[in-house]
Amino acid sequence: MALDKATVARIATLARIKVADADLDKMVGELQTIISWVEQLDAVDTKGVEPMTSAVEVTLPMREDKVSDGGYVAQIVANAPEPVVVGEGAFFTVPKVVE
Repeated sequence: MALDKATVARIATLARIKVADADLDKMVGELQTIISWVEQLDAVDTKGVEPMTSAVEVTLPMREDKVSDGGYVAQIVANAPEPVVVGEGAFFTVPKVVE
């Protein structure tokens, strides 16, 4: 793919990047190098290759799903200025925020 100064200026405008006219020639060369590198990558045959999710195959350890903390609701609600106890649950009351 051939690039010229007008195309690079258009790309810079779309990307909202201010590029001075003096720097456009340099940018043409740099973008052309990047595009040719991407074209080289496109030439690689990747049929039958599974996509990688990680560079290293790792299986996360599983743990039992159980409660490991809690069970002291009374101690937590003891700090509340106006605790509300309903059945087995206890709650904090807070001022109304939305009017």
